[in-house]
Amino acid sequence: MQNARTITGPVKDGGNIRAAQSARPFVHVLADTSDKLSGACTVLERQFTVAGERLDAEAKLSQVPFAIVIRAELRDVGAIAALKKRAAKMAKAQKRIFLVEHNSHASVSQAYALGATLVLPGTMNRIKLLAALADEADAAPSNKSQPDNAVETAATAIASMFTAVTTGEPLDVDGTKDAGRKIAERITEHGLSEWLTTVRRHHEGTYQHCLLVTGVAIDFGLSLGVRRMDLERLYSAAMFHDIGKAQIPLAILDKPGRLDPEERAMIETHPAAGYDFLKGHEKISPEILDAVRHHHEYLDGSGYPDALASENINDIVRILTISDIFAALIEHRHYKPTMPRTEAYGILCGMTGKLEKALVTSFKEVALSR
Repeated sequence: MQNARTITGPVKDGGNIRAAQSARPFVHVLADTSDKLSGACTVLERQFTVAGERLDAEAKLSQVPFAIVIRAELRDVGAIAALKKRAAKMAKAQKRIFLVEHNSHASVSQAYALGATLVLPGTMNRIKLLAALADEADAAPSNKSQPDNAVETAATAIASMFTAVTTGEPLDVDGTKDAGRKIAERITEHGLSEWLTTVRRHHEGTYQHCLLVTGVAIDFGLSLGVRRMDLERLYSAAMFHDIGKAQIPLAILDKPGRLDPEERAMIETHPAAGYDFLKGHEKISPEILDAVRHHHEYLDGSGYPDALASENINDIVRILTISDIFAALIEHRHYKPTMPRTEAYGILCGMTGKLEKALVTSFKEVALSR
């Protein structure tokens, strides 16, 4: 490595970072090389007050930034160790954006395990990075009364799940179920809308989707008055439902445009792949396994992977399928507007014969009001 150093962005009138922060949000950049550090700082300094440091330098973050941008090789144990040393201070930032150049599930999972609130894989994209920061920089500052512990715990659990699939590490079933329980507690206290807003602000792609599905499924279960044991099965199924996507390249999962037939066929392997991975775990119940395998089945037999008909699709699967479709429709992506919940519910209502009509009717309050 080159000599360690710290970079501070330009500040008008010789003032310090604290003075400039009143005019522009303060962003701290961490990188494992000087080139990566200066490149990220150059992108940011026109819109933000920027300070940056190499990961092999002594940590000098003395105040809480609006956001931290990390640009490092997450396959390097030294970079990971340096970030772990800064974990307590990093956790105080509203945004922790990791720029992961090696676009793999392992790197993305590692970023979330290190506390990422958003991961932007691939080469650094100026437009995407500024858009991610603008989501909150343009909003008025607020003192959040509710910490995002449930979001971070759940995102870490999902990262752990994906890591288990890609590396063969043990699957933390109890940790994943505990994360689901925390989401249930959060939604019971603060409601679904607050959960959706928080998740969409902090996450993208498959991680955002899993978090949204779990929240929607929990609130749907609560609105139906399901028993506690059934609610536990429901949120566990929701947390695990897309684990099979860990075997699908991120370039396909996060593709902005329409999938071609080969890509679509690969996507449709994930329910069976998730089932095959989980079926050997004694802590995964048959009901959860059934939901993981069949959450893309429809009552008219047009779903996949087994083309089940209505009599073979159980209640948890029916609830999860509605939750999954709704969550997919209302996901936030930087490359397209977020679909309004009213429009998403209208699409569900139009899926006549595929979804249970009584459940779709019962879902209206969840979709529009809660």
